[in-house]
Amino acid sequence: MLEKLKMDTKLFKEIDFSILFATISIVLFGIINIYSTTKLSYGSFFAKKQLIWFVGSLIVLYLILLWDYNLLENLVPIFYWISVVLLIYTKFNGATINGATGWIRIGGFSMQASEFAKLAIILMLAKRLQEMDLKINNLRNFMILTVYILIPVGLIVIQPDMGMTMVCFFIVLGIFFCAGLDMKIIGGGLFSLVLGIIVVWNSGVIQDYQKRRLTSFLNPEADELGSGLQLLQSMIGIGSGGFFGTGLNLMEGSSPSYVSQFVPESQTDFIFAVIGEHWGTMGAIVLLILYGILIYRFIVTARQAKDIFGSVICVGLSSYFLFGILQNIGMTIGLMPITGITLPLVSYGGSSLLTTVMSIALIMNIGMRKKKINF
Repeated sequence: MLEKLKMDTKLFKEIDFSILFATISIVLFGIINIYSTTKLSYGSFFAKKQLIWFVGSLIVLYLILLWDYNLLENLVPIFYWISVVLLIYTKFNGATINGATGWIRIGGFSMQASEFAKLAIILMLAKRLQEMDLKINNLRNFMILTVYILIPVGLIVIQPDMGMTMVCFFIVLGIFFCAGLDMKIIGGGLFSLVLGIIVVWNSGVIQDYQKRRLTSFLNPEADELGSGLQLLQSMIGIGSGGFFGTGLNLMEGSSPSYVSQFVPESQTDFIFAVIGEHWGTMGAIVLLILYGILIYRFIVTARQAKDIFGSVICVGLSSYFLFGILQNIGMTIGLMPITGITLPLVSYGGSSLLTTVMSIALIMNIGMRKKKINF
């Protein structure tokens, strides 16, 4: 049994350690900032939970690396439909957090079903495009792919979780673009998206307070104590950090930071405000460099993958990382609408961290097996 858990030396040499180093560095950096912003009110509670999730995620990462990712292809439909069932379950029995009924509580932990659905969409598209030999402009093939997308995305929309809906859209857009979908179809899809947003916006699914939150970035001063509060306080905190930051305050008895006092959800959606205050522009640049290493290696792995299945997985996950980073940072500085999109690997959230590390493990697996290894 233990022999099966041992990685072959030849395979071990194929691991992309730059991805592993960047991933571990970003997560540990995130845990430090989570502790810094929550220690006054919660002590080490959030940081410890995140660390436990990370240790568990690393174990899952290692197990994923042991098995050829092609074996996963036959399990994709099972994973996909389980994620759909979880989305249906959360709609009727899930916990509501920040207006979205998208959480499943298990003991002291909460799991966000849409995080798994996001990965399931990528895997299903990769499997089907492999079977279709990338013939995405065939009408029948395109309609099949569209149905597989709309089932989970429709369930995410009615939670409602506009942040994850946006994530799924840009994942699909990245995959379809790289798969060679006709630009006229992409243009039509964007037009349909605009119409869909208008319909959902006026359907009553999105409540008024959620609408104000989404549009507050346009003029946060209009409601300084309401929908604009979080953004205004975030920008003040980031601005106070300057170029080198105010420094960490991890010692007992140290005064609380501005962001930890005045920015709600600073350990999750607005963790970048914590980074901007404590580490300044320099810290943000270092974080972006680490992200750049990850995305660059993801793209290289996509180009070198031995099959369509592996390449599409890498493209989908690269799209998620790129959009997630731009959206999360953008919303903390007033350039993007405020959504529930977390900063990948940094924000507090167990299910988000687990699925993101699983995704990275898949990319590493694909890179390890880009060529046949003879034993």
